[in-house]
Amino acid sequence: MAKRRQQKSATKAPAQKSAMRYPAIDIARGIAIAMMFVFHFTFDLRYYGVVDIDFINDPFWLNFRVVIVSSFLLLVGLSLHLATRNGLNTKRYLKRLYLLIAYALLVSVGSYLVFPESFIYFGILHFIVVASVIGLWFTRFYWLNLFAGIAIVIAENIFQHEVFNHISLQWIGFMTHLPYTEDYVPLVPWLGMVLLGIFIGKLVLNQQDEPAMLSRPAGNIVMRTLAFGGRHSLIIYVLHQPVFMGILALLL
Repeated sequence: MAKRRQQKSATKAPAQKSAMRYPAIDIARGIAIAMMFVFHFTFDLRYYGVVDIDFINDPFWLNFRVVIVSSFLLLVGLSLHLATRNGLNTKRYLKRLYLLIAYALLVSVGSYLVFPESFIYFGILHFIVVASVIGLWFTRFYWLNLFAGIAIVIAENIFQHEVFNHISLQWIGFMTHLPYTEDYVPLVPWLGMVLLGIFIGKLVLNQQDEPAMLSRPAGNIVMRTLAFGGRHSLIIYVLHQPVFMGILALLL
């Protein structure tokens, strides 16, 4: 009987480990949230005429956005690996996916009310919904994620075609010009970052030899604050812009 109980508890251990959180990953996601705050708050200041910044052509802000989006999407891939390395919890996965879909629709509706001519129809949340489905298939591979990820990242730099300018195909990428929208995150090249995140997850978080620093609790108040932001990044993403714009509207 004791042996049977030991075997039963042993079968539960992997599921418990897959559900654990890594403060280092939460902190990394929190840093991405903080950078996003800087970008969007500055964008809102420009919207209200406080600053004069060209977000479309200024190299600093263009590259800053690339860093922010890349950070989020690498972590999306890494999280996909964590969610599937001991077998997929379908209920948890679908709950998260449905929540993402709801928030993506909310972003589209909200942006249409504020920017009807340039509302968000395929922004970062819409992308994450699609990438979470496609990336699920890639979690079974190891090195393919590295090679496919690099190939997708560079693909847009060597191929564009006018056919992808059609609104029904803009979500794929390969356009010859950027669409008129407030946020645009197409599959190419950004799916490549998700695949690279899956590869990094398999490389670093392999259960047998995980770095102890990843599970070390956050220390000072700054790290704890970043970790808190990382744990609640989705709801923070959805709410931060209405809060920013609301505060600026009251002040200005």
